[in-house]
Amino acid sequence: MPEAEIGVIGGTGFYSLLDGVEERRIDTPYGAPSDMVTVGELSGRRVAFLPRHGRTHALPPHAINYRANLYALKSLGCTRVLGPCAAGSLQPHIQPGDLVICDQYVDRTSGRKDTYYDGPVITHVSMADPFCPTLRQVAASAARQQNLDVHEGGTVVVIQGPRFSTRSESRWFRQQGWEVINMTQYPECALARELELCYVNISLITDYDVGVEGDVAVIPVTADEVLQRFRENLGTLRELIAYIVKAIPTERTCLCATALRNARVG
Repeated sequence: MPEAEIGVIGGTGFYSLLDGVEERRIDTPYGAPSDMVTVGELSGRRVAFLPRHGRTHALPPHAINYRANLYALKSLGCTRVLGPCAAGSLQPHIQPGDLVICDQYVDRTSGRKDTYYDGPVITHVSMADPFCPTLRQVAASAARQQNLDVHEGGTVVVIQGPRFSTRSESRWFRQQGWEVINMTQYPECALARELELCYVNISLITDYDVGVEGDVAVIPVTADEVLQRFRENLGTLRELIAYIVKAIPTERTCLCATALRNARVG
């Protein structure tokens, strides 16, 4: 029997989500994950939690072992993964405190280990629609039921970090029409698809990025401010995760479950 069916990759404040927790130290072919995995009960389901940056937040975005993290959750039996994260807004109408359930990403990272398939079997997984449509619908519905300010779509541009964007970079991202900026969504969501896991992004907007200047009052954000605003909204986010977990259907009918069916060459 699987130890868990749903995985959550998030910040350390999520530990209090689970009841009857046990910790698992997992070794993977890709090295060690960010930390031990905590397994327990939430909304009547078996859930595994993994802190993306480690429990002491010691791993910067570009140094996270994303491959090990996703592989560890799959090895426990997870088929769905929720990826809550702090993010910045690139558009005036998306305000700090809002939630965005992204449906697209743009990768602006470099040098990250972003595939499980280095050969000899050539594998080309489709990422046309990178986030699970079923989980996106469930997450948006759960947010509406809680009367949260939620945007049911949006593009997240993923930057390498650990620095924040320049004003010119941020203006460019905004002019492209992208809504959200973050440092961790790639390759996390792409690796989930390669493992045929359903994955959903839940972006909690903590600040306006500097490219929004002129339409709203923008002061360049600091890391302390991002963490503080994330903590302020942690209770709401925890409740949302519990709602989502309860509402996830047991049957998988989405494209994620069969992502490898026509992806391999030879």
